[in-house]
Amino acid sequence: MASALSDKLSRLVKHISGQARITESNVADMLREVRMALLEADVALPVVRDFIARVKDKALGQEVLGSLSPGQALVGIVNRELAATMGQGVADINLAAQPPAVILMAGLQGAGKTTTTAKLAKHLIEKRKKKVLTVSGDVYRPAAIEQLKVVTAQAGAEWFPSSPDQKPLDIARAALDYARKHFFDVLLVDTAGRLAIDEALMQEIKSLHEVLNPVETLFVVDAMQGQDAINTAKAFKDALPLTGIILTKLDGDSRGGAALSVRQVTGAPIKFAGTSEKIDGLEVFDAERHAGRILGMGDILALVEQVTAGVNVEAAQKLAAKVKSGAAFDLNDFLSQIQQMKSMGGLSSLLEKLPAAMAAKAGQVDMDRAEKDIRRKEGIIHSMTPLERRKPELIKATRKRRIAGGAGVHVQEVNRMLKEFEQMQDMMKKMKGSGMMKMMKRMGGMKGMGGMPGMPR
Repeated sequence: MASALSDKLSRLVKHISGQARITESNVADMLREVRMALLEADVALPVVRDFIARVKDKALGQEVLGSLSPGQALVGIVNRELAATMGQGVADINLAAQPPAVILMAGLQGAGKTTTTAKLAKHLIEKRKKKVLTVSGDVYRPAAIEQLKVVTAQAGAEWFPSSPDQKPLDIARAALDYARKHFFDVLLVDTAGRLAIDEALMQEIKSLHEVLNPVETLFVVDAMQGQDAINTAKAFKDALPLTGIILTKLDGDSRGGAALSVRQVTGAPIKFAGTSEKIDGLEVFDAERHAGRILGMGDILALVEQVTAGVNVEAAQKLAAKVKSGAAFDLNDFLSQIQQMKSMGGLSSLLEKLPAAMAAKAGQVDMDRAEKDIRRKEGIIHSMTPLERRKPELIKATRKRRIAGGAGVHVQEVNRMLKEFEQMQDMMKKMKGSGMMKMMKRMGGMKGMGGMPGMPR
């Protein structure tokens, strides 16, 4: 997220952290650089002024001048004020209403409203265990209704049919009536957008708000819009009582300005962030963790959550029991380990959550090549017979040529993969009876605790 802003601020943090004490002079130097970094990131000027004033006020206060580690103290102030600008902590979605709880999705065309509606449906089904219905009131954009139908199916929610010849208010009333009669917990209403703000759009969404009386009115905004996002946010804030914001495309080449500005301009908390194009690419927005990412401190909590969520607990426990019993680690087990890595989102997804210094070192590895290598290994194992996977010692020259042909690789790559498998097999033998086995057997408890004690879900 916000790679340009992250680079500038993390360099500043490193420079200031090395200084022996904080003076009015070096604070002024730092704030000048911070101001430039924020403006280049398309942060709104009033937000920049307010942010700089708050940091300066705290940096020159007694608490910092008396600190034993002034560099660290200043980094802490910048981090806290970044988090405060985006909102404090986590703002949960409000479903405290007589079912169905209606959530109205607002925003301009192209911000990703329809896809985000389905992502939110999946989040509510999986994390909140809700029965969700979606409906499209966008009767103007070609294929908008059909698009929602497709992505709703991917999310595992139910879709309420509508058509371009209907009026949005009639669609909304019919969907609400259906949701009540069929005992849905949540109704997600995708509304029409425009390429620019106009009176017709605002009047229509105001009327929809009156009819539906939503418990949440969420403003969906493209994080890559920069200053335009601020102008759009103001217009929607004036028209609707916004209860929250969803920032989309935070995984893109975004300068991060919207994330730092929208919260302050609208007064509504950022509740979710779109982190990928996948249907599960929506995460609860945590201002403190995002501030850490911007400053290059990484997001270790998100990394742990991602790894824990991707771990197949049953498979880990079976492998632990198998190795402990003395049974050989075979190619089926090796394939399972490769697939676990893929289910965690791949190497690049894990890497981007590391602190900047660690990520820079890891970034020296060609990630595309590493990802392709993982897929190649998977293809080689899939080209083997079940017997060969169970008994890799049977794989001699003739079998290797057949496997290589089936996987579309050279025999040398089959040899390389088998050598890596043998190294892991040796490691598993050494692990037998060790503390690592105990840890793997206890992994089941981590799921029951929501990943780790105290970890946000």
